[in-house]
Amino acid sequence: MSTFEQRVAVVTGASQGIGAALVEAYCKLGHNVVATSRGIAPSADAGVLTVPDDISDPATAERLIAATVERFGRIDTLVNNAVLFVAKPFTDYTRADYAAVTGVNLTGFFHLTQLAVGQMLSQGHGHIVNITTSLVDNADARVPSVLASLTKGGLQSATKSLAIEYATRNIRVNAVSPGTIRTPMHAPETHGYLAGLHPVRRLGEISDIVGAVLYLENAPFVTGEILHVDGGMSAGH
Repeated sequence: MSTFEQRVAVVTGASQGIGAALVEAYCKLGHNVVATSRGIAPSADAGVLTVPDDISDPATAERLIAATVERFGRIDTLVNNAVLFVAKPFTDYTRADYAAVTGVNLTGFFHLTQLAVGQMLSQGHGHIVNITTSLVDNADARVPSVLASLTKGGLQSATKSLAIEYATRNIRVNAVSPGTIRTPMHAPETHGYLAGLHPVRRLGEISDIVGAVLYLENAPFVTGEILHVDGGMSAGH
């Protein structure tokens, strides 16, 4: 199989945690992978192109899509995994907080997805997976997070809108909505408290989210789905 015949996945926020695991998972599926984040290191794998860049910069989208098409010739899947999460009382958010969170969670998503969809339309197929948060559907006074709800809630609504807009053009758009996952984002001393936020009383694992993304990858009749992987948070408390 030549390089340009091999499927290609683009993963943002790919230097650690869920993003790094998704890169590994797509490689195991036989995909070429383009992985991006601010501090991502070069890869020795010929099937992995790493692009260190700031997703909140609109120019990053152009550089990333151009590099992907030049190297691999196509984009089959885009996983919008990059996230900036700042939890604090609403009146404590600063202008810098707002700019930073909306830059990564919304601006980066918008410009990169727009260009990826353009490439997918030229190919005649594609799949987009957005990583959101169950706090969008289930606000929790113990975790004040208006900026997460504002931005990831926007992605959740955009998921459905894009799924319907492109349903007849062979582009699927889905989302995975996690609870709190055991990643480097959360210090070990917080794990007990965070586990208690879930009805199952434990944290999710990175493998739970990877499994959900791969399910969507291999579910051709599923589009517009918000797949909750949250230990029951979306069901209630």
